[in-house]
Amino acid sequence: MPDGGRRLPSPERPAVDLGIWLAVSTAFPASDVSPAPPVVSAAPIPNVAAPAASAKCAAECTRAAELGAVLFRHRGWLPVPFFAVPLLAPAMQTTETWIVGAALVAAGEAVRLSGVAAAGTVTRRRSRAVQRLVTYGIFGWMRNPLYVGNFLAWLGVVVASGVLWFLPVAAILFAIEYSLIVRYEEGVLESFFGAEYLAYKARTPRWFPRPPAVAESGPYHWGEAWRSETSTLLQYVVFAGVLVAKQMLTH
Repeated sequence: MPDGGRRLPSPERPAVDLGIWLAVSTAFPASDVSPAPPVVSAAPIPNVAAPAASAKCAAECTRAAELGAVLFRHRGWLPVPFFAVPLLAPAMQTTETWIVGAALVAAGEAVRLSGVAAAGTVTRRRSRAVQRLVTYGIFGWMRNPLYVGNFLAWLGVVVASGVLWFLPVAAILFAIEYSLIVRYEEGVLESFFGAEYLAYKARTPRWFPRPPAVAESGPYHWGEAWRSETSTLLQYVVFAGVLVAKQMLTH
C-alpha cells in the first residue's frame, strides 16, 4: 500500500494493564506489524498521536472497495496464474524472450525496491492499520509503485516463458484484481489521512509515472528493502531454472 509521508514519532508509553496487553496482542499478532527503524535524536521526541480512523469514509464502503479488501487480504495467491500458466502451457522459449523477460523482471524489481525502501516492509502487511503516508521518492511519481513493479515483473515471467498468447489475458487479469485492491487502499488512506491524502491523490497519478511538481525528501532503508525482497528474487531465480528444465524436457 502506498503508505507515505513522514514517520510518526512514538508517544511515551504509559503503564499498561496485563489483561489489556494480552487482548491487544491477541487481536493484532506480531506478524501483522513491522517495527520501524529506531529514530536517534538529541532532542526529546514530542508526543504525536497516530492518525485515527474510527469511522470508514464513503470511498472505503463502496462495493469495489469491499471486493478489493477481500483480494487485499489474500493477495499472496494472486501471482499463481501468472506463474502456473507459463509453467504448464506448451511454448518455445527463445533468446529474445529471455532477454525481454529478464529486462521486465529487473525493471519491476527496481521499482519495487524503490517503493519498499521508502515505505518500509509494512507494505507486506495484511491488516488495515496504516502508520504513515509516504509521498516522497517514487511515491511522488505514482501512487502505487509496488503494484506497477509487480505488473512489470509478472509480465516478464510470461514473456520469458514464451507463452505469449497469455500476455493480454495476464494484463486484463492484473488490471481487474489490482484496480479493486487500489480502490480499497485509497479508501483506507482517505479514512486515516483525510484531506492530506486527497491532496496527494489529486497531484499524483495512480499508475503512470509523472515527475512531481515539487520533489519531496524522506528516509530510505535500502538494507531493509533488500532483505524484504530477497525471497522474491530467489523465487524468480528458481522459476527461471524450472523454465529451463521445461524447455530441455519438452524439446
